[in-house]
Amino acid sequence: MRKKYRVVLSGDEREELKSLVSRGKCAARKQTRARVLLMCDESAGERRTDTEVADALSVGRATVERVRRRCVEEGLESALNPRKQLRRRSKVLDGEAEARLVAIACGEPPEGRARWTLRLLADRLVELEVVESVGTETVRQTLKKTASSRG
Repeated sequence: MRKKYRVVLSGDEREELKSLVSRGKCAARKQTRARVLLMCDESAGERRTDTEVADALSVGRATVERVRRRCVEEGLESALNPRKQLRRRSKVLDGEAEARLVAIACGEPPEGRARWTLRLLADRLVELEVVESVGTETVRQTLKKTASSRG
């Protein structure tokens, strides 16, 4: 089968990748991607299959395909460096909401209860309209971070 994305590196690009690999002063993932590109380079004369490259470098064949595609479509730097994450979730509890949570957790538990549970705390935050909705895991992580006690 003929490769759709053929990597053909210039002499300067090839030297840059070789020095990156030989120095060893960058992230392991970046070095692995550089090795993939060096092994896939068709200007060197050798033609290796993706499976051969993957086996030689102990990575998956899909990794080799992905690095080749990014190099051809987006350029050498894009193929070497990780993408910026586009989807960062905003915090459910900001500083003020965290303070309210800690104040509630340190206060008296509800009638008929010996102590606060994570579910009770989450429900109370929603009831007091501090947040629209919150999960028990978010409450747990926040309380763990603040080292507070529920009773």
